[in-house]
Amino acid sequence: MGDQTLGPDAARDLLAAGAAAYSRGEVAEALRTFERVARSTTGDLRTSASINAASMSDELGDHTRAVDLYREALAVMPADAARMRPAALVNLSQALQHLGDLDGAQDALEQARGLLAAADDQGDLRVACLLSLTAVAMHRQQWAHAAEIATESLDAVRFAPALAGHPLMNLAAIHFETGRFDLSDDFAGQALDAFETAGDVNAVAETQQNLGIMHVRSGRPDDAEPLLLSSQTYFERAGISHRAGIGSKVLAFLAEGRGDTERASTLYRCSLDYFRSSGAVLDVADVETRLATVAFGEVRPDEGETLLAAAFDTYRGLGLGLHCAQVDFWHAALLESALAASGTPDSAVRARATALAVPAAIAIDAVRCTIPNGRQREQWNREIADPAMQLAFRLAYASGDAHLVAELVEAQCAGTTVDVGRAGHRTPARLPLQLPDLPPAGATGTEGSLLLGAALAGVAAGAGLPVPLPPRLVTPDGRNVLGTAIAVAEERYGRDVRDSRVVPAR
Repeated sequence: MGDQTLGPDAARDLLAAGAAAYSRGEVAEALRTFERVARSTTGDLRTSASINAASMSDELGDHTRAVDLYREALAVMPADAARMRPAALVNLSQALQHLGDLDGAQDALEQARGLLAAADDQGDLRVACLLSLTAVAMHRQQWAHAAEIATESLDAVRFAPALAGHPLMNLAAIHFETGRFDLSDDFAGQALDAFETAGDVNAVAETQQNLGIMHVRSGRPDDAEPLLLSSQTYFERAGISHRAGIGSKVLAFLAEGRGDTERASTLYRCSLDYFRSSGAVLDVADVETRLATVAFGEVRPDEGETLLAAAFDTYRGLGLGLHCAQVDFWHAALLESALAASGTPDSAVRARATALAVPAAIAIDAVRCTIPNGRQREQWNREIADPAMQLAFRLAYASGDAHLVAELVEAQCAGTTVDVGRAGHRTPARLPLQLPDLPPAGATGTEGSLLLGAALAGVAAGAGLPVPLPPRLVTPDGRNVLGTAIAVAEERYGRDVRDSRVVPAR
């Protein structure tokens, strides 16, 4: 039997009860309350309840449902809903960001900003809009622009003092990503104090988790763990699955770093359960890759292979070719480590590792030309491309394939060179906690890329100039250098890794 129709006073009381439940951290209870109001009322009360239910769904990790609810509410909302419409647009943008739709989020925010331009009495919404615009700029790694908007939002919090913690935390994240860790710690501490003063328990827990992750990434695990454990207790109790999944993953990463593989495996599996329950398929694939690493380390290669295959299939199904290349690179690295640990030569396993590593390295290395920002490109080369190329060289050399080694050298001499001297001297492989953001599939640099010669293109790529993909090299006898591996990479990862230009190899 459906819910009975609620009168206006009863509906308002329930909306207030839902808000109170949320403020106590009982997000699932708040969602149920708002959904009940939405089912049992009409007009503005129903719209308000739907928007609140969407916000709770987003908080609990059901981002797709949140987007649907926001759009349904916007479709029936009166055109003169001067406060409700911009609020819904700002919240919609946040759900779209969670789904990776930055263009959609930007569009929603620009609509909201236009509506708020002449609304002097809606300072809190203006702050929220600026905070979301900051988040979009941060997702796109436009750090200078993000800092500018974050500073503007910090100035605007005089209209909404309870929101002061949010721009402070954004500034902490921006300074962290640009290497200014002292400033980052200072702003994060101010953010925590502001949220505690405002009594915002959800934001306190999120800030603790975010600060803990920053500490992990900057090599301070002892500072990170208490923050992560405190926030994890809150997220698990509140039923916020996606945040709980993140916390479990990071705690597992810490355990893995200490060599406590049993605890790491337990926490990674707990993280998998949380992400699966919230429908976060990309996070599921990431954790599957990390669990595979633990499985290989505990000499359970069959389990590792199954997990890697599942992650690869997820990325391929979503058309994320570069993620597939990263899985192949990591798969090859794990096979190499297993060979080294066994101490027994196995030519079949080495050949398989090489067959995975070379196309993956070609695809990953080509990405440097698609990233117009010099700092992002340097990070990509240091953390992803250079290790992938080193692995390809090591495996080709270990396989005794002099022809493949020579072709790899030829290809690298046509662009940015890898430090071959370091290829035989490496530390044990470890998957970083957070990988650099990937360019969109099909990206081939920016419009009007500089058409430089093969050798100079590598210099331009290192300096941060937009350049085309590397050319295809052909020897005097008509042989395509790395032709088979290039074809495999383009077919397997669904994106071009070489330009259409052809240049002589010698």
